[in-house]
Amino acid sequence: MARSAAVVKRKSSLGASIDKRRLRIVLGVFFIALVVPSAVLIERAYAQLRAEAIYRERDLADELTQRIAARVRAATDEEERRALVDYRFIVVQGDASANFLQRSSLATFPVSGPLPGLVGYFQIDANGVFSTPLLPVGVDPAPYGIDATEADRRRALEARLHALVTGAAAADEAAVATAAEQKGRVASAPARRSDKDAASQAIFDRLAAETDRPAESAVYGGAAASAARSADLKLESAVGAGRLVSARPAELSKAAPEAPRVARKEKAMVPEALPRAPAPLVAQPVRTFDSELDPFQFRRLDAGHFVLFRKVWLDGQRMIQGAVLDRVRLVDGLIGAPFRDTSLAQDADVAVAYRGDELARAGVHGAVGRGDVLLRAALPAPFGDVELTFTAADLHVGPGGRIVVWAAAIFTLVVCGGFAVVYRFSAAQIDLTRQQRDFVAAVSHELKTPLTSIRMYGEILRAGWASEEKKRTYYDFIFHESERLSRLIDNVLRLARLTRNGAPLERKPMTCGELLSLVASKVASHVEHNGFRIEWRRDPAADDRQLNVDPDSFVQVVINLVDNAVKFAAGAARKVVEIGCTVDGQRAHFRVRDFGPGIEPTHLARIFELFYRAENELTRETSGTGIGLALVQELTSAMGGSVAVRNCDPGAEFAVSFPLVPT
Repeated sequence: MARSAAVVKRKSSLGASIDKRRLRIVLGVFFIALVVPSAVLIERAYAQLRAEAIYRERDLADELTQRIAARVRAATDEEERRALVDYRFIVVQGDASANFLQRSSLATFPVSGPLPGLVGYFQIDANGVFSTPLLPVGVDPAPYGIDATEADRRRALEARLHALVTGAAAADEAAVATAAEQKGRVASAPARRSDKDAASQAIFDRLAAETDRPAESAVYGGAAASAARSADLKLESAVGAGRLVSARPAELSKAAPEAPRVARKEKAMVPEALPRAPAPLVAQPVRTFDSELDPFQFRRLDAGHFVLFRKVWLDGQRMIQGAVLDRVRLVDGLIGAPFRDTSLAQDADVAVAYRGDELARAGVHGAVGRGDVLLRAALPAPFGDVELTFTAADLHVGPGGRIVVWAAAIFTLVVCGGFAVVYRFSAAQIDLTRQQRDFVAAVSHELKTPLTSIRMYGEILRAGWASEEKKRTYYDFIFHESERLSRLIDNVLRLARLTRNGAPLERKPMTCGELLSLVASKVASHVEHNGFRIEWRRDPAADDRQLNVDPDSFVQVVINLVDNAVKFAAGAARKVVEIGCTVDGQRAHFRVRDFGPGIEPTHLARIFELFYRAENELTRETSGTGIGLALVQELTSAMGGSVAVRNCDPGAEFAVSFPLVPT
């Protein structure tokens, strides 16, 4: 028996040691221990999916850049295959002995070519004479099937080409050929540059003297070299915030390395004089020369357009041949249009730069510099100075990413909701344990005090120590204390039946007047014994209205409210308890008011909770167990009514409302 008591005592002390603060600490530790590893796993899973999406987008960018590079190579090869004489209006075709003349393939109008943005072809001879394949030099074009309107249009284009190409030549009149240009040429031409070179060729000396990119950067796929020269790019400040998806050149470049671009030699057949009429186009004197053609170079003119040009050596003299390309149309046609036709355009942008100067951006996001840098690649020679930077602007991680996000959201809701429910349930159990402990203390106090008094006065009466005058007083005290114990036991038993068994009440129709008369007989002696008096506030119109209630439960509700008023207004200057009844619409309202100190606002919302008391059990000045008002609410709800409380000035008023029986 002693061991069982010790076990119970240990359990009680353990339960008492757990409070809400310690509960929050324990649950917080468990929450952190569960959430932190889960968050790390979710973040790593999402990062893996995002990395896969980045590499997938990079592969798309890589494939697109290869297609662009292939197109650039094909267009460059086509231009490289053009003969020296193709840049004239009339060329010699076939066997030189046949002397057969016809228009050059570059003499068509409007101008067309393998590269987008082509403005036109041009040639500058050793004497600085600028010409194009559009018109015959020094001959009326009309006999060659070119009418006046078309001739004017051709002349306008020729003038535009001349302005674009030679517009800055005056600033370069002092330019001279470099030593590299005078080595390795045809043996029959020891001096490669004539003293009669005009200023029109000087600009190309300057352009050719510009430092080329390192060899590896001129080959598509040189991402490592591209990263190495990123300090030279003005674009670096824009894309530097993004994360570069780096890889070795061999991993990015799936194409075979390009063969070195070297000069080539050919036989040039040039008519000695251009006939003034196209017929007959035979038996014309033709001269044959050894010529050498350098590889094409790609540069930007001062006017902003690009020029694709080469140096040609004919009979020991240098000529410049090439094509002018419109910058906007070239970039859009070569890069922008193919980019927009791919799925990559939905998630990424591409920035196009020439020698570090940004030319254009393709894409609709405009997020270059804020996302992940997927790929940097340079185009193949001679376009090696053009660099593409693909940036993931709105990266989609696919269905797997959405699953991870939804799983993370559901996990967060479940964990947070679960911990909230566990905390609320545990906190409620802690409150209930405390309230039960307080209830046991209150019941012990409420039972012990009257029983001690009853026993004491009973012993005095049994021993015959009381006079006849005192016996009446002692009998009254024993009677009232017995009633007090009966009320306490009735409250406990009724609450137990309501909360455990849900025993139905025996409701029947009764008038408001009958109910108030029944209440008056039950509370009169209790109120008078405590030095209070009752003031009735009865509405005559309410006496005959019927309610469907359980009489015993109704009386219990009013007795508990009156008992509560007497206890808390014991020190009031006006010892009055008002009991009233009014009818409002289809409801009857019963009110019980005291003139005590009222109820603290912080306790108004909780006074109907089971075992709740506004006073501490160790320091409280009033009697009670904390179940009286809880029983009021339970009984009122069971009879279909409602209860409310409000502070008055002074005191507090409880109102119990029930629906009237329809008449």
